[in-house]
Amino acid sequence: MALESQLLQYLFTGVTVGSIYALIALGFVVIHNVTGIVNFAQGDFAMLGALVAVTLTTRTPIFNRVFVADFDLPLPLGIVLSVLIVSLIGAVLYFLAIRPAKGASIVSLIIITIGAHFAFQGLALIAWAADPYGLPVFTRGGPLEIHGAILTRQNLWVIGVTAVILLALYLFFERTMLGKALRACAINRLAARLMGIDANRMALLSFVLSAAIGAMAGIVITPSTFMGYDSGTFLSLKGFVAAIMGGMNSATGAVVGGLLLGIFETVGAGFISSGYKDAIAFIVLFAILFVRMSVGVRKGQSQFEEVGM
Repeated sequence: MALESQLLQYLFTGVTVGSIYALIALGFVVIHNVTGIVNFAQGDFAMLGALVAVTLTTRTPIFNRVFVADFDLPLPLGIVLSVLIVSLIGAVLYFLAIRPAKGASIVSLIIITIGAHFAFQGLALIAWAADPYGLPVFTRGGPLEIHGAILTRQNLWVIGVTAVILLALYLFFERTMLGKALRACAINRLAARLMGIDANRMALLSFVLSAAIGAMAGIVITPSTFMGYDSGTFLSLKGFVAAIMGGMNSATGAVVGGLLLGIFETVGAGFISSGYKDAIAFIVLFAILFVRMSVGVRKGQSQFEEVGM
């Protein structure tokens, strides 16, 4: 393969993988903007969305093969129901774990989400065991060839779904009263409450919305790669890195961060070694944290010198 085609292939693959990271990062940003919480169970919403969709649409052994789920629903209906079910799970997480801890420190709430991650992972292991599961591709047909690089039809679905969700979030936050209420809570929670906005309701909505986004991320990736009970762990970590790269407060930044991370991983795996693929995300995270700490230290020193003068 020529170098030009190879680079283009890496770009296509990186954008596809990065789109998944971007969807997970969007879930992080939505919750963090409203509540200040970093939800480390975000990747588990993707895992649950995929496994529930598999259960609803294909013959699936569950509970250690004691039962067989045979709903055999059409794929579009199964996807819609899966997103609704996972959205309900996000609401349950808020009511049972987050809201009772109202007034606790942010660190305590983050630890609660880590506990929720292990709880979801354990429940998924009980329900679906350790078997990998897949979904049929959304559109049948051969891959597209562009200047020697291959782009599958499912990759187009992944990229398209990310673009549609980003556009829908923009319209929701910019053109609807409910979206503007969410933005108000993100900007100033106290001022929003004084204006009559129910902050608890907005926090609940943020968990429901992020769960729905996570579920869609898991569903669109499952036709391309198998999903298991433990898949949420790396999805959460990669989505968190993407959100940090985008500034943790911007939906657009989350998407850009996810795409960049996906491209960095793919190019690194292609030119260095596939064994370093997962390590690249953490190297990027450490580099960002190091730069931000350095900038913070310099600002602190500058302010100290001004006071000293």
